Amino acid sequence: MAALTLLLLSVLVFFGGQILPGDIGRALLGPFADARAVAALNQELGADQPLVTQYLGWMAGLMRGDLGTSHAFRAPVGPFVATALGNSLKLAALAFVMVVPLAILAGVFAALRAGRPTDRIITTVGLSFSVMPEFVSGIVLIMVFGVWLRWLPISATWPEGAGPLTQVRYLLLPAMPLFLVLFGYIARMARAGTIEALGSDYTRTAVLKGLPWPVVIWRHVLRNALLPTITVIATQTGYLIGGLVVVETLFRYQGIGSLIYSAAKTKDFPMLQAGVLVVGAVFIGATLLADIVSTLLNPRLRKGRET
Repeated sequence: MAALTLLLLSVLVFFGGQILPGDIGRALLGPFADARAVAALNQELGADQPLVTQYLGWMAGLMRGDLGTSHAFRAPVGPFVATALGNSLKLAALAFVMVVPLAILAGVFAALRAGRPTDRIITTVGLSFSVMPEFVSGIVLIMVFGVWLRWLPISATWPEGAGPLTQVRYLLLPAMPLFLVLFGYIARMARAGTIEALGSDYTRTAVLKGLPWPVVIWRHVLRNALLPTITVIATQTGYLIGGLVVVETLFRYQGIGSLIYSAAKTKDFPMLQAGVLVVGAVFIGATLLADIVSTLLNPRLRKGRET
């Protein structure tokens, strides 16, 4: 299914890119270029060939590990995509390290005090964070931590040769808007899963057996409550890897989201197609990993698939 999904994604990406307004040669040479020069460049790039022929040629290159040649840079796409993906992975990893433990802890804490003021505060704050656009929270964070307090750099571009700790310092500010958006979503899922697990038969049985409450929570409640949360976290991977155009633009960060956006503006189809396809592959891989983890944690899923 993952392979079929990637195949369908490649079709959508390729033919979707073709309907973008404008002409490749005109976009590269400028609006005042001679029509003959534009036609010659389109012929050189193969843009004048039938779409099916272009797609089959692109797929043949993918099968050989060739992502294509950038129209704008006249260089292989692979190094550009690899560098941008690595940058986005750094930002996504930092955001995950910050948000996942705190959001799960907050969601479980709220579920254990369901209906109390603590639960309402955590739920309201998390919901408020979730509906706040990244560009709004990003600007506020830049003003507070970058301009007024001057604790963190407002740009995510670190100096050449910077070490890991320095890179983390430059990435803290752009990771904060992602933290705010994901915190409420993950916390609500953890809360809902914990409340459902607390009311289940296996939890009541564990309590009636006389097991200590911490053991009941750790062995019986959390193991089942966090299964939906794991799936939610996996689905956010695609957003963190490829949907960070606003954050990357705001903080001048060269990630794969900004690379895809720039490629779409310049009609650099090989760069656009490779970037979107890589994001899709990362998303599918994360979802597949979440399914495997859920199967390992839930014996009922293992037995159901074995039968």
